[in-house]
Amino acid sequence: MSTRVAVLASGRGSHFQALADAARAGALPIQLIGLFSDRPDAPVVERANALGIPVWAERPDKQAPRVDFDRRLFAALDEIQPSLIVCAGFMRIINGSVLTPWSARMINIHPSLLPRHRGLHTHRRALDSGDREHGASVHFVTAELDGGPVIAQARVPVVSGDDETSLAARVLAREHPLLAQSVLGITQGRLQLHADGVRFDGRTLQSPCQLDAQDRLVCA
Repeated sequence: MSTRVAVLASGRGSHFQALADAARAGALPIQLIGLFSDRPDAPVVERANALGIPVWAERPDKQAPRVDFDRRLFAALDEIQPSLIVCAGFMRIINGSVLTPWSARMINIHPSLLPRHRGLHTHRRALDSGDREHGASVHFVTAELDGGPVIAQARVPVVSGDDETSLAARVLAREHPLLAQSVLGITQGRLQLHADGVRFDGRTLQSPCQLDAQDRLVCA
């Protein structure tokens, strides 16, 4: 039985496409039941339309309270009842009171090795900080920006001559399998959020799972 998944995205939609491709290939037992965006003209909306996946896309009213948009968004999500919400490049901070009821069923992928470099411009900040290692993290979403329990990470070295573009490209190549494997672990019931943290096969993780060279999660 496939897991009902809704995706929140604001940009190109490469993560959304990667999930859709994995589902079509039978590698992920999920059904993408909706794409939700705060940018109706974003390329990810075109991708969803091309795949025949229902789209909810609405630009926030800058004159209205920010929470109004969040409430409309989650009212639309409530209508389709996803088992899992995946934030995949959703460039909006959601009001904590709105998202909290979904925390254990909502994940985000972030382009850094959290807790380092929360927020924006992570590749530039990794270079400016002289980091020798960079990467991406998948975490459960909480009211704290990029501060929810980390599920899994993928690491890439920072090499001599790297700039934002080259580093971002190498990280993105690892983000797609990282997100797919994290979603797979959740749909299988192997990765779950509990009061004591993220559990893998019933055991509380002392550190996030790591994506290995064969695109598998290693959970210690």
